[in-house]
Amino acid sequence: MAQAFELTPEDRRAESILEWLEHAHRELAEAALAARADGRLLDLTAPMPATSRIEILTFEDEAGREVLRHTASHVMAQAVQDLFPDTHLAIGPAIEDGFYYDFDTPVTFAPEDLARIEKRMAEIIARDLPLRRQEVTRSEAIAMFSARGERFKVELIEELPEEAAISVYAQEGFVDLCRGPHLPSTGGVRAFKLLSVAGAYWRGDERNPMLQRIYGTAFPDQEMLEAYLHMREEAARRDHRVLGRDLDLYSVPEALGGGLVVWHPKGAMVRHLVEEFWKREHLKRGYEFVYSPHIARAHLWETSGHLSFYRDGMYGPIMIEEEEYRLKPMNCPFHVLIYKSQVRSYRELPIRYCELGTVYRYERSGVLHGLLRVRGFTQDDAHLICTPDQIGDEVKGVLDFALFMLKSFGYQDFEVDLSVRDEGDRSKYMGSDSDWEMAEASLLEAIETRGLRYRRAPGEAVFYGPKIDIKLKDSMGRLAQGPTIQFDFNLTSRFQMEYMAADGERHTPLMIHRTVLGSMERFIGGLVEHYGGAFPVWLAPVQARVLPIADRHAEYAEQVAAQLRIGGVRVETDLRKATTGAKIRDGETQKIPYLLIVGDREQQAGTVSVRKHGEGDKGAQALCDFIAALGPEVVGPASH
Repeated sequence: MAQAFELTPEDRRAESILEWLEHAHRELAEAALAARADGRLLDLTAPMPATSRIEILTFEDEAGREVLRHTASHVMAQAVQDLFPDTHLAIGPAIEDGFYYDFDTPVTFAPEDLARIEKRMAEIIARDLPLRRQEVTRSEAIAMFSARGERFKVELIEELPEEAAISVYAQEGFVDLCRGPHLPSTGGVRAFKLLSVAGAYWRGDERNPMLQRIYGTAFPDQEMLEAYLHMREEAARRDHRVLGRDLDLYSVPEALGGGLVVWHPKGAMVRHLVEEFWKREHLKRGYEFVYSPHIARAHLWETSGHLSFYRDGMYGPIMIEEEEYRLKPMNCPFHVLIYKSQVRSYRELPIRYCELGTVYRYERSGVLHGLLRVRGFTQDDAHLICTPDQIGDEVKGVLDFALFMLKSFGYQDFEVDLSVRDEGDRSKYMGSDSDWEMAEASLLEAIETRGLRYRRAPGEAVFYGPKIDIKLKDSMGRLAQGPTIQFDFNLTSRFQMEYMAADGERHTPLMIHRTVLGSMERFIGGLVEHYGGAFPVWLAPVQARVLPIADRHAEYAEQVAAQLRIGGVRVETDLRKATTGAKIRDGETQKIPYLLIVGDREQQAGTVSVRKHGEGDKGAQALCDFIAALGPEVVGPASH
């Protein structure tokens, strides 16, 4: 994490942050990438700030990583314009795990072009060119980039307020519009790799010009880069889009439309098992199942505020008998209407409604991604409605439930964010100060009493309430969005939700939105990659396959399969006219947990020869012994 220092008057005599570091903290100077003072990110070459405290950022800090990778994107842009002079610049930000730059160029970049660009980047880095920041006026910036023919930069500048401070960064003859900060010189980009080329519309709008986007990554040293590239190779092998096809789990047919998924029998079985476990565990915790339709009158979405705040994420109107309806983007208003269908007493609370409700969100085609980003998905949804004195226990219960569910599916490591409002601008949030203070205190107490480490995230709450976001870490160390526990001060007021309290008066209840898995599509896509398609036995669509060596063993193979089914095992037989070796290879490719080979010896002895996926031959076993040993694996995780 960032290292903080209290500055003395002598420290502030240094001309720059870098000069002070090299004098007072030489070892840290080698790793330093940027600085932060008074909440502002600064170049290391910036003058010493007139503050009493400064933070030094390294690659361990997210902001430090962004500075390194953003500098790498500038190096790449310079290399591209050196090699392809007719190229014009769009944007080139740092992103998670790397960077990209969008180019407007008559050249169609090929793999050999990436190699040439990398070579030119290495030359620029070896020359250790200083990156110099200059602040300019709006008119100066427009003139500067107009002269260079950089129309995309001019467009960005023209949208800035007249009085906005504008900065550019120059390295040798290359100049880019940029807020910064950057490394002191190009030599700080020590290890990098260009990864791929893709098309991208300017500003993500298909009505705008198509640009070419080059993706890359950068690290402080070659060892870290090599480790990352190895992880990428492993991720490619585990890509749920590839495994989904190879294991026959699902597809997104072109005839159906982008982002719309059909589940094949094996994928549907995995989903069924996840949902069955989800339902069983909800019943144990006092939840009640509800169902709701896929469309509703537009008036409902006006009342809920979705048409005002979420219109761009919704599909267009459906006219029914001259009245406007909309596909639902969320389930919340339906659950509110169920609550409001009768007068509620405090004695009924808490009420916990849950639904695996399918919703529809408008996503541009460029962001669709297998099961992870779709247009129609089934949300693991629930709404808890309770009194103020119940809220603490309800939040703790949801947090415990969410962690239990994730651990049941093999996730052990998490990161927790407490997303709260921006105290500098409370006007953009619904609810009173006392509402927010109570809600944040309840969330914080739940996190702290469970001993969880967390990051406080000011300004990342949604307008209608604070929330806990849990990010799960998969088997490759990647983070993905998981459960959310979220207060809502919006719907309770918009729909005038009430309950009769013990004092005989009507009161407004509190409401919590929560998911413990997320959408079924995203969660199962993540599961495929987490396990590399080799599901634990309880989740495997086919748990065992029986392989007869010859046709004369087919009848015994069917008898074995029948006994396994009686024992609760999902089993199939491979009766193809193929060699046993070919059948074994196919079973391993399909990642079936157990292959049971039967021939003359097994048929006479009433046994099976067992092969376990990833472990190989386990020898001959009596069928009854195999079924008994398999029992705990078939059952799955213990209930809570």
